[in-house]
Amino acid sequence: MRVESRKSATNVRDERTWMSGSPPRRAWLWAVVVLVLAVFLANAGKLLVVDAPQPSDLIVVLAGETDRRPVRALQLLSQGYGHKVILDVPTQGKIYSFSQLQLAEKYIQDLSPNAAISICPIEGLSTRDEARDVEKCLLREGGKNVLLVTSDFHTRRALSIFHHEIPGKLFCVAAAKDDTQFGTRWWTHRQWAKTFVDEGLRWIWWNAVDKWR
Repeated sequence: MRVESRKSATNVRDERTWMSGSPPRRAWLWAVVVLVLAVFLANAGKLLVVDAPQPSDLIVVLAGETDRRPVRALQLLSQGYGHKVILDVPTQGKIYSFSQLQLAEKYIQDLSPNAAISICPIEGLSTRDEARDVEKCLLREGGKNVLLVTSDFHTRRALSIFHHEIPGKLFCVAAAKDDTQFGTRWWTHRQWAKTFVDEGLRWIWWNAVDKWR
């Protein structure tokens, strides 16, 4: 009995030693954890961005960043990536005394009276609601392959949401870049860091919660 008790006590001590580790071992493990975390965070900005346009039937410009996204869409249109551009325009938005719909119509008229551009009225405030509004416009326009254009940091989440919400269409995405708002080396600028944190949390929330309800 005493031998068994001594063996049992020895096993407990060995287990505790293995669990706690010697100071050098703990320091080494922490160093590895910190290194892995640092490498992940340094590359996490790239995980938000998907820039892979493919020839499509339609080019849909998601609402927002009106000084960047439409310009990128028109570039893609001129390069043969689509036959028509659809601008998502919030119905409730106003700038001074002008609605965003009025400004979008004026923008299209100034480009060309025969421009291959139309407006999709957007009532929803989230990207998921926007996708549902866009689905109605796509039914009217036809076409199966759709190229989304949105801000670079928003591309991965937007692509995932549209795939999920409109399963009958094939989507790809192109990034509209704005160096004042975001860069993949997000830790080097305050605004980039704010954008990274905000979009990163939204991406996590979409995949962990909204996608499943």
